Formats: sequence, C-alpha cells, structure tokens
Amino acid sequence: MSKILLIDDDEIMLTMLKFKLEKEDFEVKTAVNGKIGISLVKMFKPDLIVTDLMMPNVSGLELTKHLRLDLAMDIPIIILSSAGKEKIVLHAFEMGANDFITKPFSPNELIVRINKILSRSYDQA
Repeated sequence: MSKILLIDDDEIMLTMLKFKLEKEDFEVKTAVNGKIGISLVKMFKPDLIVTDLMMPNVSGLELTKHLRLDLAMDIPIIILSSAGKEKIVLHAFEMGANDFITKPFSPNELIVRINKILSRSYDQA
C-alpha cells in the first residue's frame, strides 16, 4: 500500500481527496500547511506528496525546495494550484516538482498521475 501525504490549507479539499485516495487503497495523511507537512514527511515517510502551492507559513514551493535542497529527499511531489501561469509552473519544476496540476482538476486525473509517478518510481527502484 503506497503512502500519500496531502498538504493543503483548504480542509474541504483535503477531506475530499483523502476520501477518494483511501478508496483507491492508498494510506493517506493530511496537513493543513507546509510546516506541518514537513514534520509529517519525517514521521510518515510518504511515497508521494501532493501539495497546494499557495499556503500560509510554508508554501508548496518552499516545501519542495526544502525537501530537495536541504533534506536531499527525492520523494515525488505533485503541486496543485489555481495559479497556472507558465512562469509559476516552470519555477515549480525548477524547484524539483514532478508534476503540476492546475485547479480545478478531476480527482480521477490526480489518481492517474499519482499511479503513473509511483509506477515510474518503483520501476527505478
């Protein structure tokens, strides 16, 4: 069972995605901001992280940068954002994001992307 960490300050979004992912047999933990998310990464050791871009305290970009540069972790990261401007998307990839999904999005599309990234990660292991 793959472990997913969801980080978003929209608690309704978190609840909906957690429910949907658990129905797909993922083990899911949630955090309402990037600061809590970083502490959960260390304890939960997720196989993949889905994070919102714009959050209080620590943004999705700051979280990605911290995991990649400061902690040298290569956990796959999908960033969600309503700000789908090319400059922001490119910056997310430069920071180390594996995928970027513009809100609103289909939860089914997210699941397809998660499975695709995880199957690539397991193929390389």
